[in-house]
Amino acid sequence: MKKILWWLIAGTKGGINRARIIHNIQKRPYNANQLAEKLELDYKTVRHHIKVLEDNNVITSSGEKYGTMYFLSSTMEENYELFQEIWNEIKED
Repeated sequence: MKKILWWLIAGTKGGINRARIIHNIQKRPYNANQLAEKLELDYKTVRHHIKVLEDNNVITSSGEKYGTMYFLSSTMEENYELFQEIWNEIKED
């Protein structure tokens, strides 16, 4: 999981936005529209990052279409401290 998180957050252009999504979903579930509003990002951008995070087992979803809510996966919940360490290191740079 450590390598995946480093790649998803620090190794790619959209990493900061993915980190912001992870950080917010950890607090409570959101749908894509709510995340777009909260993070002040385009809806399609949020959907792209959600797909990347889902494909890498960082988040999971429940529901259908517009009402789909996103949650941290159990693997991500177990490794949230690791995410915080990476996030803190990146923010300092």
